[in-house]
Amino acid sequence: MLRLALFQPDIPQNAGTMIRMAACLGIAVDIVEPTAFDVSDRHFRRSGMDYLERAAVRRHDSFAAFDGWRRAEGHRLVLAETDGAVPLPDFVFRPGDVVLVGRESAGVTPEARSAAETSLHIPMRPNLRSLNVALAAAMVMGEALRQTGGFPGRNGTDDDHLETR
Repeated sequence: MLRLALFQPDIPQNAGTMIRMAACLGIAVDIVEPTAFDVSDRHFRRSGMDYLERAAVRRHDSFAAFDGWRRAEGHRLVLAETDGAVPLPDFVFRPGDVVLVGRESAGVTPEARSAAETSLHIPMRPNLRSLNVALAAAMVMGEALRQTGGFPGRNGTDDDHLETR
């Protein structure tokens, strides 16, 4: 199963939107603490709607805890960032990849950047800074699902049985 990791998210609406997307598409979510908001935040709850209860979400107390867990589980860490090494259309995803997106305000720490086995970026027109993190995550995860055949319900499967681990 593909996973989306949110590195210390700043904006509750974006985090809620990404978790909603993940619930709908059968993607597990890892939240790397600390967040800049409480999970009971009304903006977070409103953007995630009732999908938050349907999502497979795992919270990690720190990046070190998250990185130790994902290494033990054998997941490749793919960093999605504005200056990633490989353009998204050229990137080859593997089942079990964890795509890490950074904070809206500051991206990821050098520790997180160095832990990633690879990085990608979404090619954009020149002189434009970046996409919204939730939109970028949706684009990246959509391509990852397409490549790995992971869209739910495609092969007569019912992927409504996500587990929170």
